[in-house]
Amino acid sequence: MTAVRRTDLVRQGDELVIDAEATIPTKHGVLRFVVFRHADDLSKEHVAILAGEPTGADVLVRVHSECMTSEVFGSLKCDCAEQLDRALLAIAEEGCGVVLYLRQEGRGIGLSDKIRAYALQADGVDTVDANRALGLPDDARRYDAAAAMLRRLGVRSVALMTNNPDKVEALRDLGIEVLRRVPVIVPPQRFSRAYLATKRSRMRHLLPHAVGL
Repeated sequence: MTAVRRTDLVRQGDELVIDAEATIPTKHGVLRFVVFRHADDLSKEHVAILAGEPTGADVLVRVHSECMTSEVFGSLKCDCAEQLDRALLAIAEEGCGVVLYLRQEGRGIGLSDKIRAYALQADGVDTVDANRALGLPDDARRYDAAAAMLRRLGVRSVALMTNNPDKVEALRDLGIEVLRRVPVIVPPQRFSRAYLATKRSRMRHLLPHAVGL
């Protein structure tokens, strides 16, 4: 893969370009990191993390949206960091797979609004009503970049690691063949229990009662 300057994207009219790539040792093994920019927003650096040569059909894939509060600062309000870690472990153990890390914090509303929503949640509202009180959508994420990244990587169909049926539907609407859904179940702890229960009851996430919600 050849890196392309972001200015070339506009000149060439490409939907997607690769900015950089390198092989990096991680706690799960040596993985390849490829940085993409999508025409929707050139300021965002999306990352594909690859194990092996994940091309062709039935590739194990996680499409993961950024969660700085949990992944960087260790917030216990959600299960995002643990889902990301489990997905990276899964592709490493499989020896082939992709984790797409999309830069759309707070289900697409951004970090500041996410923190404002957290402040409302501290007063007793759930994550859905907090967003609505701020005049924001329940989920503002888009997956155009993810679909374009998969196509560029040569992935024809996926086994998608997710608990969210809306994500499956969104990728299918963008032309990605999702052959099967692979659950990513993280047991709740006392700080994340209400959040995960809301995901199940109000956002259609497929979380079993067996995990204690």
